Amino acid sequence: LDYEIKFGKHIAFRYKDKQRFTRAKTIGEDYTEEKIKERIDLAIKNKANPIKKCVGNVIDISTNEKAQSSKGYEVWARKHNIKTMADSIIILREQGINSITQLDDLIKKSADDRQDLLDKIKKIETEMKSLSQDMENINTINKYREIYKCHKKNPEDKQFAEEYYSELSVYKIAAKEILENYKKLPNTKEILTKLDNLQEKKERPYARVFFE
Repeated sequence: LDYEIKFGKHIAFRYKDKQRFTRAKTIGEDYTEEKIKERIDLAIKNKANPIKKCVGNVIDISTNEKAQSSKGYEVWARKHNIKTMADSIIILREQGINSITQLDDLIKKSADDRQDLLDKIKKIETEMKSLSQDMENINTINKYREIYKCHKKNPEDKQFAEEYYSELSVYKIAAKEILENYKKLPNTKEILTKLDNLQEKKERPYARVFFE
């Protein structure tokens, strides 16, 4: 982020091309050492009911056209960056992060947790796809059951077999796949209930992955 943070009696920040550090308190009363500590303490007390906070983006002054062409905007951008860094530190402290090592561990854990959730979602989707195929096979069996019965009663009727070749073919394929997974023709209501339950299970991890 091109900013160096100094911890000590006062929190201070320094941009990469500057010699002197700027104390956080110089950008406003809300960023004095005392105020920052108060906000950290308050956040810890309220940790049981956390509220998500949004932190602004740090502006890259070295590449920002406005900062390059306007001294006033550059000054504002530096203050904005310091405020953003201070807010970021507060949020990290709320999470018990006090070092780069702890932050790296948190990032790795978050990545692992996210991948674990994505794997669970993929597993659920695979199961839902299989159940959906079962539903399609059941519908096919029910649709062409009478045609198949007629064929079984008169297997020597070649004209009937030729006329209903397509229907008999898809029926046999559907029946074969069902028998591979079930001892008898399953109830469609039970499969629909399973699909609904899986959809609910899928939506929970989706929300965690994409909205947390």
